[in-house]
Amino acid sequence: MSDEPKAAEDVSAEVAGKPAETQGSEREKAEEPAAGPEGSAGAGEPAPSPGRPAEDDAEHGDAKDGDAEDDAEEFSITGSLPEPRTGLLAVLAGGVLALDVLTKVLSVAFLEDADPVELFGGALYLTFVRNPGAAFGLAEGWTWVLALIAFGVAGFILWISRNLRSQGWAVGLGLVLGGAVGNLADRLFREPGPMRGHVVDFLSLFDPFGRVWPVFNVADMAIVGGGVTIIVLALMQHDYDGTVHKDSPVPVEPAGLQEPK
Repeated sequence: MSDEPKAAEDVSAEVAGKPAETQGSEREKAEEPAAGPEGSAGAGEPAPSPGRPAEDDAEHGDAKDGDAEDDAEEFSITGSLPEPRTGLLAVLAGGVLALDVLTKVLSVAFLEDADPVELFGGALYLTFVRNPGAAFGLAEGWTWVLALIAFGVAGFILWISRNLRSQGWAVGLGLVLGGAVGNLADRLFREPGPMRGHVVDFLSLFDPFGRVWPVFNVADMAIVGGGVTIIVLALMQHDYDGTVHKDSPVPVEPAGLQEPK
């Protein structure tokens, strides 16, 4: 028997058996555990979840950390309080007090025992009056009570000024404080004595003797202007600490989502 038929049979057997071996090796590779980050899974290490790869989990965690940092930064910016306004309060109160004292000194020097001075065609007169009462000639004879009230007002304004962060409130309280201290100084240091001193008034509207409008001074104007400012801010729901209260809108249900009655 020749060797050629035998060699042909061996070649055909080898060719016929090759696909079976290849299929077996591919099946074995598919049954092996998934490789780790370095190419092979380590012993005892859990395989990544099939629903979410490990890299996606890491990226998701980094995104959460970034969102948390952004939220913290936004909170620190939007939650910051306004700057204190005590400096504005002090400057305005000091300016009102200085102007009030200066005008009263000039009134005593030039208007006492003199005829009234007409200004602006009779719309305003410079005259001289010693007032034992409150602003615009009210509460005459209660000088010592008014002095105690002025002390209380000044002390209250200084107490709340620690948390003063509203510019509007700083203006209003500064005007009231300067005017209250200006008239208080008259009651403490002018005749007839401490806590009984008469306040100097020298401004009169439309009449030289205060028969249309009571005679007043710079301190009175500051007290009235500051009081009006504070009332307007309170009506607008603006607090002295810088917060603004706003009514929450009433929720409106869509017409298609209303429950049947």
